[in-house]
Amino acid sequence: MTKRVAILISGGGSNMVALAQSMVGDHPARPVLVLSNDPDAGGLAKAADLGITTAVVDHRSFHNDRSAFEAELNASLEVSQPDIICLAGFMRILTADFTARWDGRMLNIHPSLLPKYKGLHTHARALDAGDSEHGCTVHQVTAALDGGPILGQARIAVHADDTADTLAARLLPMEHALYPAVLRRFARGDMTPVMLP
Repeated sequence: MTKRVAILISGGGSNMVALAQSMVGDHPARPVLVLSNDPDAGGLAKAADLGITTAVVDHRSFHNDRSAFEAELNASLEVSQPDIICLAGFMRILTADFTARWDGRMLNIHPSLLPKYKGLHTHARALDAGDSEHGCTVHQVTAALDGGPILGQARIAVHADDTADTLAARLLPMEHALYPAVLRRFARGDMTPVMLP
């Protein structure tokens, strides 16, 4: 049975596009919804161009009432009845109540080699630490920020002249390769981590 995938975004949606474009042919899943917390997110137009239903739940309308925001988020998701939720640059921290509701069905991509550098500014933090390699991680989402079981990682070397911006730019193609590879495996019920060099 084909799995239904909802993708949550906050910005341009490049990882969303990579995921959506991968779900063709014999892929065990199909995108059914792209949802953003920002009505101006560039990824919404890209999703519409790909023929995917879009929705917006603007977090600013809830005036820091996270439970009300998440209730509306859940209501929008339930309309599409997803089997899997992929967070792809979704810049809202989700509560334990929300993550429990979707336990075992929600993935996220994070731009560091977890467990290193949870949270923000990961590229700068890797450079500040003098790391020789950097990367990205796809993990299951739990109540612990960037702390769920790891399902895949991709690595790149850190160059002597790298800045946070150049490191982020070189990492992005690896994100676009890793996330679809993990999703394909996850949608088949295979939890074996995907490791890209």
